[in-house]
Amino acid sequence: MKVWQKNLILIVLVVLLAALPLWLLPNAEFGGADGQAEEVILENDPDYEPWFQPILEPASGEVESLLFALQAAVGAGIVGFVLGRVTRRPDGGEKS
Repeated sequence: MKVWQKNLILIVLVVLLAALPLWLLPNAEFGGADGQAEEVILENDPDYEPWFQPILEPASGEVESLLFALQAAVGAGIVGFVLGRVTRRPDGGEKS
């Protein structure tokens, strides 16, 4: 199997992995674990107070999502760079 075929299969699998939950569960609410954890904590201990408060509160949910996506993109870039450096071929190696 050629490299481009493997890459195409992987791309299709990633797209399916992202799209299937949205297609199979169109009215589902995909909430984060933070919100669910907060609900459970408040159910178990209504008088609970957090240990600290955020230094900067995002202006809206969209800004919070943007910052989260930016953080994920920077992290993926760093991981990709490190993996590329670790797995690169030495100079003069075989090329396919």
